[in-house]
Amino acid sequence: MKKTFILSLLLIGSLITQAADKPNFVVILTDDQSWVGSSLQIIPDDPRTCSDYFKTPHIERMAAMGIRFTQGYSPAASCCPTRRSIQTGQSPARHEYQKDRENWTKAYNAQLNIPRMLKAIDPDYKTAHFGKWDHRYDRISPHEQGYDFSDGYTGNFTGGAKNTGGPAATKDPKRINTITDKALHFIERNHARNFPFYLQVSHYAVHLDIFYNQSTLDEMEAVEPGLKHNMPEFAAMTTDMDAGIGRILDKLIELDLLENTYLIYLSDNGGRNTIPKAPDIVEHRNAPLRDGKHSFYEGGIRVPFIALGPGIEPGSVCDVPVSGVDFLPTFADLAGYPNRLPSNIDGGSLRSVFKNGNAGKVERPKPFLVYHQAVDRSAASAIRLADYKLVKTWKSGKLELFDLSNDISEENDLSQRMPSKTRELHQKLNDYLAEVGAETRRTED
Repeated sequence: MKKTFILSLLLIGSLITQAADKPNFVVILTDDQSWVGSSLQIIPDDPRTCSDYFKTPHIERMAAMGIRFTQGYSPAASCCPTRRSIQTGQSPARHEYQKDRENWTKAYNAQLNIPRMLKAIDPDYKTAHFGKWDHRYDRISPHEQGYDFSDGYTGNFTGGAKNTGGPAATKDPKRINTITDKALHFIERNHARNFPFYLQVSHYAVHLDIFYNQSTLDEMEAVEPGLKHNMPEFAAMTTDMDAGIGRILDKLIELDLLENTYLIYLSDNGGRNTIPKAPDIVEHRNAPLRDGKHSFYEGGIRVPFIALGPGIEPGSVCDVPVSGVDFLPTFADLAGYPNRLPSNIDGGSLRSVFKNGNAGKVERPKPFLVYHQAVDRSAASAIRLADYKLVKTWKSGKLELFDLSNDISEENDLSQRMPSKTRELHQKLNDYLAEVGAETRRTED
């Protein structure tokens, strides 16, 4: 009897240790936040690469504790396709912009995703999504996608969409307090029960409409506005969101979870080009990047991107291009997924760049990143291979080629001077889109 009791204790201890050994993952996704939409200077020696007005001390603190990626990308230039891509590690060309309009959502819903993948590693993984879900089309919910806890189906309407009364002060602007409180409870509960977890906090901020705490607005009105950012109300909303991010970071520190937890922060797409009711600006809101949300120029897809956790050097900077499509393969690698990932996943593991910075590599099935939209949006595509990027406008057939290593603002179109490189990238882009069955026309209004 005594021997059985001891063996039982050893088994329980072993199970607890195994659970503790599985890494936790926290993803913080902001909405419409520009690459320069914080006070963090993303490229350390380039003062253009931060806001000249916003105050985000907790985003700065995350960067000091981890690695900032100067070439971090969202999977798309708008909300919904990015959110679907993060869950599955797939380019939107494989799902939202498919030619097969009748069956693509069924295929997407059956695809391996983050909750299913983690639970295949360990059924004890607990998964939660709080905040903006916004999958549209079939309105599939987080629960239907395998999440244990969520706010249900949510969208812009849940967090104060355009034309809902802003700019205005509210008690819980953009539901920042509500979703942060839920996130903290989820972290505390699973820490206490020794369950590994995946948590995604998808902020409604800084998407329009603009809501904020009055006290934060008072503080920002006392700060001198900048040349590209000068609206106190928008700045206040940004600072309030940053405070919510800081609360999550503080909780992970308080519970000593960062030794076994990866925290990743990024935006779902680039910043808007204009803000209603904002004062006139001297410089473009996303400068030095070109254009903004809905565009495949850098201003629409290059986003703030920070990671911290085990083995990541504090205060490090990495110039390797990384993307939200890399999340699922990264988590599978770090948590020990035992099976081969599906062949239709476009992302690659970030483990190497987490550990080695610029000496690391991201090995994706294809050696490039593709951006694509059509169907209910003007058909456009882009492909990034090494330092070169090709942008295609399908209606006119216009091709533009840029060398991002020395032209971050995409001012110099090299397509006429480098026709062979233009043809090479154009062929790779066309081949990929044909392979995945992507629609290349605007077919819906």
